[in-house]
This record gives sequence, structure tokens and C-alpha cells, in this order.
Amino acid sequence: MRLVLCRPAEFNTITPDLRDQLDDALDRADRDRDVKVVLLCAEGKAFCAGFGLDWSTLAQATAAGDTSERVWDSVADVQMISRFGNTFAKLHSISKPTLAAVQGWCVAGGTDMVLNADLIIAGESARFGYPPARVWGVPEAPWVWVARLGLERSKRYLFTGDELTGSEAAAAGMILECVPDPELAGRANALASRIALLPVNQLQMMKWMLNDVARHQYQPDASRLLGFIFDGVARHTQEGVDFVTRAQEIGWRQAVRERDGPFGDYGERHEAADS
Repeated sequence: MRLVLCRPAEFNTITPDLRDQLDDALDRADRDRDVKVVLLCAEGKAFCAGFGLDWSTLAQATAAGDTSERVWDSVADVQMISRFGNTFAKLHSISKPTLAAVQGWCVAGGTDMVLNADLIIAGESARFGYPPARVWGVPEAPWVWVARLGLERSKRYLFTGDELTGSEAAAAGMILECVPDPELAGRANALASRIALLPVNQLQMMKWMLNDVARHQYQPDASRLLGFIFDGVARHTQEGVDFVTRAQEIGWRQAVRERDGPFGDYGERHEAADS
């Protein structure tokens, strides 16, 4: 089953509609005996640039209640964000292998999604990272960072919010491999087809067996719950509230540029190269 993120003009940002369609598609793939592997890819220059900030800020305010009249409702916040995190987790938890082909930006909420996939192939244009680590967020599933990068490298990138290029991500073990962009689709399709040569029950047994090791070693459910809670906390610290207030004054794009500008990465790096 080939699933395509198809809002390239919006950089395939995460919306409730994307969440619901992805959730349904992964459930259908798991039930369909004719599906042996799920290939997740995207149209455009970005795989996924994270959550759509305008609607998600409104959703957080709705979940937490009117903050001018009541305190932040952490339980409602966890319930809201967990709907997204639990959908993304299905890339890991369904019984069929999942493979992602990533080009361009895959940052913030994009990593919340794609790092749950069993295998990731990236093009040379790919950029991974969690810039909200600098203010206003934490990963929804911290365990996938540790499982892929190891503890020390996870700390190195989440202590800074720095980006990884596709080749850096492959060298660090975050993804399977990095290939030239023109070869990405062909390489991903070829690997998906090779996986599909196995009987479906053989693939399911392999995934269940390997995932059981991950459950005992990393405790994904507990890790996600901690991520949901602290993500909400990070969005309601004084610094998080100040960031939202600033964004409402000058626009989200400019607020993000102010946050990331001192680091000279993400969009800042590309604009400097273009000039």
C-alpha cells in the first residue's frame, strides 16, 4: 500500500484530516491480507514540515480551555496531542512492515510521524530535526530518538534542536540510507518490492518479534505518555507562552526565524546559501 502526503504547497504539514486519513489507511493496511508492506512518501519539496501552527495553536487553546479564565488542563492537552501521537505510532505497531521515503524538510512533528516507521530511506535533500526543542515543544515519542541514534547522540540533537542532513542521519544510524534525490523513489519502491517477496505471515512474525525487543528495552507506551505530558508543559512555560505571543504579533514564520536564526540552520542556512 502506497500512502502519499499530497499537500505540497503547505509542505505537507500535519492537520487533523491528515491524522484521521493516515489512521484509517494504516488500519486498513493491517487488515488487508493482500498488503505486505506500507510505503509512505510525499509530494513536493518537503516530506513534512511539522504541525500546522495556526490551527494547532487554536486546538491547544481549545483543549486547555480559555486560559484567561482557567488554568491549563493538562489532561485535556494530553488527550488532544495523543490522538496524533497514537496514530503516528501505528507505523511502528501495525503488523506489516512500514517504509518511508523522505525528501526535503522532515522536522518537528514530521519526525514525530516518520521516526515510527520501520525503515527510512532519504534523499540527499532531506533535513531532519526537532527545532521546537529550543522552545515550545518536546518529541511525542522520545524512545524513537534513543532507539535510532543512541542516548548520547539523541541528547546532542535534542539539547540543541540542530538539524541533520540526509547523509548525516544515515551515518548516525537515524535512517537506513541516503541516496541521490532522483534515485529515492526507485530505491524505496525496490526495497518495498523485495520485502513483499516474503509471505505476509513471515513478515508479521518478524515484526512482532523485533518489536517485542523494543517494547522491553524502550517501553514505547510509557515514553509516548511522558512525551505527551512534557510537550504540553513546554507549550505552557513562560517561554512557550512568550513565543506564541510573539508569533501572534509578527507571524509564525518570523517568530520561528527569530528562534532559529542564532543557530544558522534550517531555513536560515538555505537562505544564506542562496544569497
